[in-house]
Amino acid sequence: MSAGSVSGQRAAADQAADLLRRLRGRQERMASLLERLARAESPSADREAQEWMLALLAAECEARGLAPRIYRRLGNPLLLAVPRQRRRCRPLQLLIGHCDTVWPVGPLQGMPVERRDGHLYGPGVFDMKGGLVQMLFALDAAFEVVREAGGDGAGGDGARGELAVTPVLLVSSDEEVGSRSSKRSIVRLARYADRVFVAEPALGRRGRLKTARKGIGRFVVSIEGRAAHAGLAPRSGASAILELSHVVQSLHAMNDPDGGTTVNVGKIDGGLSPNVVAPRARCEVDVRVLTVEAGRRVETAIHGLRPTVEGTHLHVEGRVRLPPMERTPGNRRLWKMAKEEAAALGFELHQATAGGASDGNLTSPLAPTLDGLGAVGDGAHAAHENVVLDRMPERAALLARLLLAPPLGRSAPAPSPGEQYDD
Repeated sequence: MSAGSVSGQRAAADQAADLLRRLRGRQERMASLLERLARAESPSADREAQEWMLALLAAECEARGLAPRIYRRLGNPLLLAVPRQRRRCRPLQLLIGHCDTVWPVGPLQGMPVERRDGHLYGPGVFDMKGGLVQMLFALDAAFEVVREAGGDGAGGDGARGELAVTPVLLVSSDEEVGSRSSKRSIVRLARYADRVFVAEPALGRRGRLKTARKGIGRFVVSIEGRAAHAGLAPRSGASAILELSHVVQSLHAMNDPDGGTTVNVGKIDGGLSPNVVAPRARCEVDVRVLTVEAGRRVETAIHGLRPTVEGTHLHVEGRVRLPPMERTPGNRRLWKMAKEEAAALGFELHQATAGGASDGNLTSPLAPTLDGLGAVGDGAHAAHENVVLDRMPERAALLARLLLAPPLGRSAPAPSPGEQYDD
């Protein structure tokens, strides 16, 4: 190894150590901002609460040299923010988060925002307001590093405080209900992105990144039978419930635990009365798959169900509506980068597959995506929801280092401003 290489590695290690020290010194500010965000309750269905939350985040963006804009025309509002000073036609890196929670307005009375034993408790702190705080502080720190470098840091412009890959921050307010309004904007920006970072919570206490996620399918199987008096003329009827029992067993047989496919009949209903042969029955089905091919197979199998009880008819609706986040070459490249950056910061990073989905499922087929960069904690959607406060600086430092990295070199053209920010 040449002397220049050794010197470069030492400089990079010193920069990483300085970045982490800097962010550790801001842990209290991070905790205070998270407390403010958690007390601003923001359920997915409450438009007024979402507007208030996004206004708070917009002010935080402005304080960090970003130009925020709130879009409202497509349903739930969303926030887009870009650096005030930015050079056109640079590659983009997309940072995704959501401010909505599963909690309605009111739980603060029973689960107050409070610090206890190094943790911060409260509704939405883990999923995923902690990740939003880390994103803001990571951006701030990355801008500082480039400005202080003065010259071309990783291809950036130190004089302008400009990163080599322009960050675009997108915060939606409907992720917990399927990103119905924000999906279009997420997909559009991902098509142009050099890479995508998703600040969803880390997996487990080890803070594992989510390098794969299952895709999700939803199906409804409806059965039409023929009613008859259960005592006087049972043979003249055709029981939809009997047919449903066969359908449920067929669906259960599609489970492939080793291959990562789960098929769950989560809800059934049907029939009219105990003394009537059931003329109708239905079930609702949740499907999770690890690969696109597995999704095609199970979708074909469900739509291929045929009745076994004479006189009944089946109707199937649904599809695998959210693709899996697979370990694509681009995703693996981002994971390797993150692992190396974590080592430079002095900690070991692990990866995992998540059974739930996120907006990373939408972006992964379009751009290299790394998920689970948010807070380390526990209790997502549960009464004991919390984050580990002293892990927030290191997670923000990791994201800052990733933001400072040079482009991956994807060939996707940068959008024009009209395309980029049109909602």
